[in-house]
Amino acid sequence: MVIILESERLLFRPHELADIDSFCAMEMDPEFRRYVGGYARSREDAERKFPKGQLQKVTDRLAVWAAVLKSTGQYVGRCGLFPHLKRGVGIVVGEAALSYYFGREHWGLGLASEAGAAFVKFGWEELRLSRIVTTVQVENGASVHILEKLGFELIATERGSHRSFYEFALANPESRNR
Repeated sequence: MVIILESERLLFRPHELADIDSFCAMEMDPEFRRYVGGYARSREDAERKFPKGQLQKVTDRLAVWAAVLKSTGQYVGRCGLFPHLKRGVGIVVGEAALSYYFGREHWGLGLASEAGAAFVKFGWEELRLSRIVTTVQVENGASVHILEKLGFELIATERGSHRSFYEFALANPESRNR
């Protein structure tokens, strides 16, 4: 098994076919999907969204990886850093976007904070990023709290007709000193 990163309680690795039922259960949960698209997916739609590309080979560490509990090997969500795509610009070199999703039964256990901290450190030390960005739906107070705890700063609010998002950013402390 290829391990991309680990934290105190979690391993981050490529998705495996054995993860598909847990992945689909998250995607089909309306409470989980409330801030990730606003609607629960059907099993068929969830299977289409399953990250099959990771099943072939690992060539880039910028991806959203399976999050697995070290103690049990249970798939509990997905997390990672992926290329920062900016409208009208494309990929922003030296930057990445942070993403973390955990199944509802794992909320409130500090796993998202732990995963976020691990990927921020990974972004600075391994990937040598200058900045990490992320967006979160305005109503998702738990994720806003996690980002603030990790040191992210609110840089913009994007208002939409159905949903609005906060945009957060965190600059690499080493980049500030250069």
